[in-house]
Amino acid sequence: MNDQAAGKSIVRKCVDFLRKPSAKYSILTLLVIGFFSGIFFWGGFNTGMEATNQLEFCIGCHEMKDNVYQEYKETIHYTNRTGVRAICSDCHVPKDWTHKMIRKAKASFEVWGKLTGAIDTKEKFEAKRMELATHEWDRMKATGSRECRNCHNFDAMNSQKQKPLAQKNHAQAVKDGKTCIDCHKGIAHLLPKEYRDPSEDE
Repeated sequence: MNDQAAGKSIVRKCVDFLRKPSAKYSILTLLVIGFFSGIFFWGGFNTGMEATNQLEFCIGCHEMKDNVYQEYKETIHYTNRTGVRAICSDCHVPKDWTHKMIRKAKASFEVWGKLTGAIDTKEKFEAKRMELATHEWDRMKATGSRECRNCHNFDAMNSQKQKPLAQKNHAQAVKDGKTCIDCHKGIAHLLPKEYRDPSEDE
């Protein structure tokens, strides 16, 4: 048998195999295809998720770029002496996978606000600022300021390097079981004009 005939024979066997594979090889083929499809899907899914955590994505709509982004650029979270920058996702998206997926699913409803123009002007944004801020403060309170504590942690604080008032307040916060957002509202964005500090009522 010459090389050309042998080549045709191999091709014919492959075609026959693909047309009528045995049950054993069918299952194996499905498993291999499933395995590689899973890797491809998972890689694409995670790449997409990470893309939505980038600052450029967050300020991709003018509602964010023209409002909260401009405020954030004036804060210590954007520019500071150490050069460490916290971007939107550092404060608003959990790091662990389960909570991240829950947060992303809830955030997908914000697309409806974009489509309906709920906050597409400065005036509309300001009119809803208190509502938006309250939702975020409630979320942070419910999670014990989890995202804040990715960078700021009572256990890691050197109180000797803090100003006396900060030392006193942090010690009291630990004692009272308070979390970051209880005291630190308005550090990255302006406070709503309707906001009243509860400590002023005491």
